[in-house]
Order: sequence, then structure tokens, then C-alpha cells
Amino acid sequence: MTRDASGRTMLWGYLVAVAISITGTRVSMIAIPWLVLTTTGSPVKTGLVAFAEMAPLVAAQVLSGPLTDRIGARRMAVSCSAASTVVVGMIPVLHLAGLLSFPVLLGMVAVAGALRGPGDAAGHALIPAVVERTGSATERVTGLSGAVERTASMVGAAVAGGLVALVGPANALLVDAASFALAGAVLWWATRGIPTPKRQVPEVGEATSSYLGELRDGWNFMRKDQVLMGIGVMVAITNLLDQAWSSVLVPVWARDSGYGVAAVGLLGATFGAAAILGSVVAATYGERLPRFKVYLVGFFIGGVPRFVALAVGAPLWVVLVVGFVGGCGSGFLNPILGAVLFERIPKPLMGRVSSMNIAMSWSLIPFGGLLGGIAVTAIGLSPALFAIGTAYFLTTMLPAVQPRWREIDKRTPLAERESVSS
Repeated sequence: MTRDASGRTMLWGYLVAVAISITGTRVSMIAIPWLVLTTTGSPVKTGLVAFAEMAPLVAAQVLSGPLTDRIGARRMAVSCSAASTVVVGMIPVLHLAGLLSFPVLLGMVAVAGALRGPGDAAGHALIPAVVERTGSATERVTGLSGAVERTASMVGAAVAGGLVALVGPANALLVDAASFALAGAVLWWATRGIPTPKRQVPEVGEATSSYLGELRDGWNFMRKDQVLMGIGVMVAITNLLDQAWSSVLVPVWARDSGYGVAAVGLLGATFGAAAILGSVVAATYGERLPRFKVYLVGFFIGGVPRFVALAVGAPLWVVLVVGFVGGCGSGFLNPILGAVLFERIPKPLMGRVSSMNIAMSWSLIPFGGLLGGIAVTAIGLSPALFAIGTAYFLTTMLPAVQPRWREIDKRTPLAERESVSS
């Protein structure tokens, strides 16, 4: 399909909605833990709140796929945004009324997570429709989306910190609720050209499929596709190791090296800014690059060097240079993997397979901090960095010796993804 004004409007409207949503999410990620910590003084309860959000989020992502395929990704994403506006907005209202007990907060956060999971997955599943409408290369749209997500994450974290300090955590959540409403409205307006899928009526004598049957169909498709399954498992493990890196290994390095907490923020900002740059370049040139080679190079320079730099006690400037180069490499990865994902999933299964793949990718994140803490306690910081860095290297480089992974170089037009056969 050729590009037109409506296609450009859809693309940029979609990206604006993503930016608003991510920024608002960063507000809640800081405001809710701070609210719990300042009102209860308990780190344990703070951790429980984080778990109460993540567990329903991952579970709902898995279970919501068939519903997304039935009602359409657009309707699911907008509906979850509207419901999240109400749920998140009720938290400061209940707090102001003196009715926000800890069990009530846990329940509200769990519901918010259960809405955020399907909403995020549905927004992700909209990308193929945006690609088709704009006539852009898949890598261009996934690259722009990745750049916007990373930028909004960085800006959102800074805005959230200042907002919480200025108005307090409870009032900051009103801004988060408003962001859900605004993001949903922008998404609804920008993607109004995407048709709602028609529910197929079975012919006489044809059995109707159950919800669990549709869920099983999505799992079976992903399980039989070795590339999709490989991506899901690989990203789940790297997310686990990245969480150990960011939540434990880097803070401990900053403390032990004497650089202090400022170095944690500086390294994170350097890596994040470089990743944004990499995503923009991938969006511009990704369709011309060999995916498999870019995957290997991106993970090689974005993975093990940063672990080694900390493990050997490199000077801060060296750590930052390594972080910048690694961030650039990392910025290419999500656009490529996202393009492969969308091109291999048939349209009728897009919601359930993509949401299942995302949920698999997120499933080990809650255990990353635990892994990092146990490793540092058991063997020390430098050995832990070498061990986890080695695991990262082996996980990401294993595709180099698996011929099936070379299929990611094959580009399939999205319009050809009609069949559900694998």
C-alpha cells in the first residue's frame, strides 16, 4: 500500500499515544512504590505491591490474546486505557478519603496490572495494521516505536521524579490516570481507519472454537515455529539477566567503586540515549540491513562488554564508552525482532501469539533482582559479573550455530500473513 496523508496521521498518532502511555506508566512506577514506602515504611510491602502488579500483568497478557483477536487490537487497547483511567484515578481519591488501606491498594494495583498487560499487548499488536496502512517497512515502524518508547521512558522517569517530589505520590497518580485517558483518546482517533475484525460465523455442522481452544491454537503455533519460540525464550533469559544487571550489579558496582549513585544514573542515561540513537538508525536503514548479522553484532556489543568493563574495574569513562557503544547496538535489536515477530504471525492469530510472546519475554523479570543478589552474595561482584555476562553471551550467540535462525533474513510482506498454517 502506498503512503498517504491518513497513513502518516495514523503512524504519528500511534507514536504519540505510545509516548503518552509510557510517560504515564513511568509516573506510576515511581509514585506507587514511594506512596507505599512513605505511608507504611515497609520495604517488604513495597515489594509486594510491585509483585501484585506484575503477576496479573503477565497472566492477563497470556489469557487476553483470543479476546484481542475477537474484538480487535484497537478496541482492546482503547478499552483498557479507559478502564485504567478509572482504576488508577481511584487510588488518590481513596487515599484522600482515608480509605486506602494496604489490602485495598494491593487489589487496585493488581487490577491496574491486569488491565495494563492486555492493553500493552494490544497496542503492540496494532503495529502490523499501522505498517500496512502507511506502506512503510516493518523495521521503520518498529524502529520508530522503539525509539519513542526509550525516549518516553527516559523523559518519563525524570518527569515522574520531579512530579512526585512536587505534588506527592498520590496526586501524581492523578496525572498517570489522565495520561491513560489522553493516550486512549489519541489512539482511538489516530487508528480509526483500522477495521474491527468480523467474527466468522461457522457453517452448518462446523464446531465453534472455545476460548481455551483459541488460546491453545496460539500456543501451538508459537511452539511449532522454532524462530518465534527461540525469540521468546532468548528474550526472557536476557530480560532476567538485564534485570539482575540494572537492579543489583550496577548499584553494587557504583557503591564498591566509590563512584556513587550518580554513576548509576549517568550509565543508565548514556546507555538509554545511545539505544534511542540506534533505534532511529534502525528505523531509517533497517530494511536494507541483513537481519541475522545485525542481530549477532547488536547483541555482541550490547551484551558481554558492559559486564566485563565493570568486572575488571575499568575507569568510569571507559564504562561509559562501553555503555554508549552497547546502547547503540541494543537499539537495533527490538526493531529487528519485532519485524520478524509480526511477519511470521498470521493475522487471525496476531493477538494471542504476540501477547503470549510478550508475556513469555516478561515472565522472568521479577526474578532478576533475586538472581543478582544471590550471585553477588555467594561469589562476589566481579565473579558474578563474569558469570552473568557469560550466560548473556551464550544465550544471545547460540543462534549463530542454529541454522533455523537464519530465516529471520527472509522478509515476508505483511499482506501475505493470512494463513494460520505454520
